[in-house]
Amino acid sequence: MDVFDTNQENELLTEIAVAYYENEQTQEEIAQRFGISRIKVGRLLKKARTEGIVEINVKYHPVFSSKIEQQFVNAFGIKRALIAIDHQDEEEQRRQVASLVTNYLSSVLKNGMTVAVGQGRNVAAVASHVGIFPEKQCKFICGIGGTLRDGELIDADHISRNLARKFNGTSETLYAPAYVENRELKKAFLQNRVIKETLERASKADIAIVGLGDMNENSYMVQLGWFTPQEIMHASISQGVIGEIAGYGFFDIQGRPVDTVMNDRVIGLSIEELRNIPCVIAVASENTKAMAILGALRSGVVDIIATNSSNARTILNLQHNK
Repeated sequence: MDVFDTNQENELLTEIAVAYYENEQTQEEIAQRFGISRIKVGRLLKKARTEGIVEINVKYHPVFSSKIEQQFVNAFGIKRALIAIDHQDEEEQRRQVASLVTNYLSSVLKNGMTVAVGQGRNVAAVASHVGIFPEKQCKFICGIGGTLRDGELIDADHISRNLARKFNGTSETLYAPAYVENRELKKAFLQNRVIKETLERASKADIAIVGLGDMNENSYMVQLGWFTPQEIMHASISQGVIGEIAGYGFFDIQGRPVDTVMNDRVIGLSIEELRNIPCVIAVASENTKAMAILGALRSGVVDIIATNSSNARTILNLQHNK
């Protein structure tokens, strides 16, 4: 029984994996059952993992997770750190981080609360996380205007409506584009009573959910066409910008706000308005965003950070060695 065709081998790998991982049979018992050596069983179990027939997800022990969280609380004075296990697949990583945020919302939302909603893939993943959630008489309101990207529903209005459906709440649209071409257009939009009142209500929210961005030439904002790669690089190199919060609130490595030409083109809540919201949840699942997360945490705007364990370790090391 040394040579199998592909189908026969996959069937054998599956049978052995089920016997070992689900039925909890020993390798010796499996060897006797299939008439092969125990060493052969070990090799086949290893191959089952390599071939993807078996996937092993290691969950952090609560004590280990709480230690990381306590380090964040002590280092940055935040309320919570929601840390997901590392995953190689970016989409799966985003889903795992999002699930932590969604579960946290389920536990803290109360009737009558208002939640300001940002944009981007990480925030969208929170809204699209599958599950059964308690009904809450809450209001979800856009904290930034609308945008369009082919193939991805990642604008604040879509996310806000999804969250409202998830918790059986209500949603309020910000009837303005997220991006305009110049400062004069932004001022004109902000003079509109409907837009102004929506933003005022968003600024008085109990909770805000926002994304964090890093500064690179292929950033989300560049892909949307809001800013040019040259503008991003100028802000990074000449002005010391390390990241942005909520789509356009730029800051340096110490968390200090940086005024760039890009600030005058986006219609949404400012860093100072976010600072006045009692609980700002910042979500960043990508491994490229450790420095941006560090700057955001130092800004004092973020109350809860949601990211992966790799970023968490990097941030704590950077803060410790500052």
